[in-house]
Amino acid sequence: MTDTKHALGAAHADLMGVEFDSFDREREEITLRFHAPASFITPRGSVQGGLVAGFLDEVMGWAHVWATDQAEAPLNLEISMSLLKPVLAGPLVGKGRVVRRGRKVIFLEGELFDEAGNLLARSTSTAIPTPRPVAK
Repeated sequence: MTDTKHALGAAHADLMGVEFDSFDREREEITLRFHAPASFITPRGSVQGGLVAGFLDEVMGWAHVWATDQAEAPLNLEISMSLLKPVLAGPLVGKGRVVRRGRKVIFLEGELFDEAGNLLARSTSTAIPTPRPVAK
């Protein structure tokens, strides 16, 4: 695929500042860049946990989309997340990969880093493969 615009007009991706960085076909690993806006910050001073999960969900999902040449998108059955350090406003790097892909079940994992490469959060997902929805 030559088009690296991931948002496809999706407002949620625009809010997260999603930008494509790279895809490693051999590892089935995608790297996306995000920008956590100040509006995502809680009174504790870091990004709200559910929004962190959104970054990780995005990067895991796109790993599967790219691994299937845009034909499929995962439908999550379960997502697990560990917050390792506070996620602050500003630039973030997400890495998502396909751990195992079967005909009926997909296992994905994701990591979220700050610009210095510090691991902030990680996640896993169990999902089912579905035909990729067409942007409207």
